[in-house]
Amino acid sequence: MIFITAKFRVKPAHADQWPEISKEFTQATRGEPGCLWFDWARSVENPAEYVLVEAFQDEEAGVAHVNSAHFKAAQQTLPPYLAETPRIINTTVDQQDWSLLGEMAVQEA
Repeated sequence: MIFITAKFRVKPAHADQWPEISKEFTQATRGEPGCLWFDWARSVENPAEYVLVEAFQDEEAGVAHVNSAHFKAAQQTLPPYLAETPRIINTTVDQQDWSLLGEMAVQEA
């Protein structure tokens, strides 16, 4: 799978509205056949920073995402709300889902 983590620093005046601002893009991406997940989290340390964790089943799905109409629209509509260019880590991982973190296994009672 293609595994991507990106940090978005939003202008402070728009930080509380970011989930709504990015909602259309988020919903459209989650609807892509090759999208495994597309999840936003807000930083505990910096409320103007959002972390996006996303995964696509393979390179073909990743290419389809970047070439989609909603991605192209987001390239125009989202940057005016950002304080800086997002930072990204993009890698290919030989799996299709999350693995269990065995070092913190939960024992059933």
